[in-house]
Amino acid sequence: MCGIIGVSSYDDCATELFLGMNALQHRGQDASGIVTFSGHFRLVKGNGLVSQVFDAESLEGLPGKTGLGHVRYATQGTLEPAMAQPFYMNYPFGIAMVHNGNVDNSGELAAWLHDEQYRLIETTNDLELILYAFASELEKKPLPGIGSEDIFDAVGAVQRRVQGAYAVIALIAGKGLLGFKDPYGIRPLFLGKRTENGKVAWAFASETSCLEMLGYEIAKELAGGDAVLIDTDGNVQERHFSAAKPGAFCVFEYIYFAREDSSFCGSLVAEAREAMGKSLAKRFKERGLEPDVVIDVPTSAEFFAQGLADELGIPYRRGFVKNKYVGRSFIKPTQAERSRTVRLKLNPIPSVVRGKKVAVVDDSIVRGTTSKRIVELLRQAGAAKIYCVSAAPPLRFPCVYGIDMSVKTELIAGAKSLDEVAAFIGADELIYQSLEDVEACFPGVGLCSACFSGVYPTGISPESIERIERDRIAAKKAG
Repeated sequence: MCGIIGVSSYDDCATELFLGMNALQHRGQDASGIVTFSGHFRLVKGNGLVSQVFDAESLEGLPGKTGLGHVRYATQGTLEPAMAQPFYMNYPFGIAMVHNGNVDNSGELAAWLHDEQYRLIETTNDLELILYAFASELEKKPLPGIGSEDIFDAVGAVQRRVQGAYAVIALIAGKGLLGFKDPYGIRPLFLGKRTENGKVAWAFASETSCLEMLGYEIAKELAGGDAVLIDTDGNVQERHFSAAKPGAFCVFEYIYFAREDSSFCGSLVAEAREAMGKSLAKRFKERGLEPDVVIDVPTSAEFFAQGLADELGIPYRRGFVKNKYVGRSFIKPTQAERSRTVRLKLNPIPSVVRGKKVAVVDDSIVRGTTSKRIVELLRQAGAAKIYCVSAAPPLRFPCVYGIDMSVKTELIAGAKSLDEVAAFIGADELIYQSLEDVEACFPGVGLCSACFSGVYPTGISPESIERIERDRIAAKKAG
């Protein structure tokens, strides 16, 4: 999972890209990059947070009214600086590109590009495959006068050839800013419009909250198979290619990744999490459990916990103090780093939990090590009983669409029974959300829930899943 933004403005856009990337920083902490166009491409990228990679001097060196930004959370490839996005090429067209997602058929694509298109693949980043596949389709068009129809034809060909989950923004020199999504619509992408003193700017971004922070009104949420081109005169053209029915939007956006003030498919994330929290109450009633207090693992579980407490009619309290200067433990690249992060970032408030039956709500339980540490901290703080609650159903299957759950052996619920999971983390009771209750919170929305159900919407083969697992293990060893 990554965060992407693209801007076509009436002023130099580097500072705006920088601000937008900060608003998307929760989606990736491994690397950051900006490319702008002012007659030629200018690129700055590197490992680290946005504030670590960019300063006033570097932003001044990125002139141009059109540009792309990216924050990386590595699920494919190593953590070498060269793997950071954006990528660009100058021949036979000037094309810069960023993406969010994972390509399923990368081996097949790489072979086609190498053997038939004579492209030298230099990285293990899926974006390079999408970029070259798009350029190879454009090369079939008459040069140099490619038009919007040629660009849309190339997008359609890419959507037919590239399998997996991807939201893409491309900057095509002299032609405009392009956004498109895979046919299933797994990854999010929005188009925003801002008007100021009669001038119009357009922007694509992964989340509504990013665009709204920059003063844009949401003009469109791209669906599966959608493509939108903002040409150099600011005109908007759209095409809708064959989309999968139903769609398969990633449910983990609601559960973990997105900011609470973002909206997807008509649902505000904060309200969706509160509704999922309320649905958890039935699990407590079925078991006859009566906690004294509900607390959350800050901060993504806050609205789940509030919904649960409201439905049970018991107090919700903040039971942990979080060190806000420590990053998100789920997206740390190694287990050792994740463990250190948990110890650094959370400290219980003894007066809230001492002598009480505590329901502690987290957004999900992935590897189990974070939950185990949280239970230990609550025991040390004097909790009488600990009911560990996952707002997500048991994660049993690897994600092949861009979330760092691509190795099944790392998923505790995939390797252990629920009783064994409870014993491992040391909880008195373990409560999971049901998949049926999650789906009931989003009527009419096609969701990808493969990590819970094992049903992959793109129909990926077991061999491809095994390859992705091998690649991920190798990247962790190399990274």
